[in-house]
Amino acid sequence: MKNRFFNDKKINEIALSVAKRLHHLHQGCEMQILHFDIMPHNVLLDHNLTPKLSDFGLAKLQPKNKSLVSMGATRGTIGCIAPELVSGSFGNVSHKSDVYSFGMLLMNMAGGRRHADMKA
Repeated sequence: MKNRFFNDKKINEIALSVAKRLHHLHQGCEMQILHFDIMPHNVLLDHNLTPKLSDFGLAKLQPKNKSLVSMGATRGTIGCIAPELVSGSFGNVSHKSDVYSFGMLLMNMAGGRRHADMKA
């Protein structure tokens, strides 16, 4: 059995809170905010272990009524970003790219792995 800093209940609470924050970015703001870099290093925990999304350097604002975003270059961290962002056929992507990255974040959280080497 692995030594884990957080128990399953706390990991579930953190994951649910990140999902709510991501949903707020996509649906709760006047303009939807596509983060394009959802990964463990960009989820910060405060003193109450409440997650905060950080590093909006790659984010893009988009009207809510426009579902597809035109991309001219790859955005995000390899290993965490959706395949359509690195396929070489840049074109239209959607908020689903953040959803894919969130899924990768969940897999990292569930596995309890630490990535010191971002190429891993």
